[in-house]
This record gives sequence, structure tokens and C-alpha cells, in this order.
Amino acid sequence: MAKIKKKVKTIKIDLDKCNGCRACEVICSAFHATPKYSSNNPARSRIRMIRDPMRDVYVPVYAGEYTPAECMGRDKYIIDGKEYDECGFCRAACPSRDAFKEPDSGLPLKCDMCESEPPLEKPLCVQWCLNDALIYEEREEEVEEEAQPGDVEAALESLVGKHGLDKIADTVARMSKKS
Repeated sequence: MAKIKKKVKTIKIDLDKCNGCRACEVICSAFHATPKYSSNNPARSRIRMIRDPMRDVYVPVYAGEYTPAECMGRDKYIIDGKEYDECGFCRAACPSRDAFKEPDSGLPLKCDMCESEPPLEKPLCVQWCLNDALIYEEREEEVEEEAQPGDVEAALESLVGKHGLDKIADTVARMSKKS
């Protein structure tokens, strides 16, 4: 495969600066509401706060790619003497948990870096982070060109995994008759 230059957008997280205010969750859920800014539901947010306020541990995690399979490992992490499950820090939407899934439809959520028209200078979670714990970075990388499933394909894979192909096909057929 050919190598291509790709613009990579990431959010670097400085855990030492995060105070767990959850402003990132609030603005993300408001931005992704329909219509924009009409409601606030943290379950729709593409960034989640892993919190342990008694130990002053706050870890923002933003949504990554959808994965159709569960992880093979279930590693445990110990932070300040408390044990955390690896799933808590995972960015993927997967069949084994409800994190980073649209609460009404079950479709996987992925951070889109607040893509909009006109484009924003940086994602809103980064702009609203008062402690500068979230840092937006853009860089160019040379990567192997590969075919990625589109958002619709990833969403359908998620629904098929949850409800089964027959049920999804029946629902689509019933919906197409109503149109």
C-alpha cells in the first residue's frame, strides 16, 4: 500500500491539571444535542470523566474508534492504592459496555473534534477547560493508506452485534415501506 500524509488531530491530557469539573462533558453534550446547544445530557458526550473525588483522581477520556469485539485482556491499574479496570480508561465503543454509545439508539459515539461550519479553531472541550488539562494538537504523519469503514457501516455493525442481522433487516424493510 502507498504511504500518504494525513493530518492527525489529538487531545493530549495533563492529569496533573484536571480537577474533575466536567465542563468538557457539559459543552460536548450541548454541542452534539439536536438542535445544537438545546440540551445537556452527559451520556451523549464524546468525553467522559473517570472520577474518584475522595482520592483526588480525575481522568478525562474521549471517544475513539468503534470496535466490534471485546478486548482480550482485562488489565487492572492501581492509582494511589485504588484498583481500576482497564475498560474504564478505554476510548473505544464496544459490545461489552455502554460507554460512548448514544443512549437512545445504542449507536457508537466517536470524538469528531467538534467539526462544524465554520470550523472551530480547536474542540470546545479544550476551549472550555479552565485548567488547561486538555491540549489540542495537530500534526502530519505518514501512514499506510487503508480503507476505513464509514460511520454508517460502523453504526450498522454495532446494531447488528446488539440486535442481530435479522432484526435489523426487518426493521429497515418496515421503515422503507413507510417512506
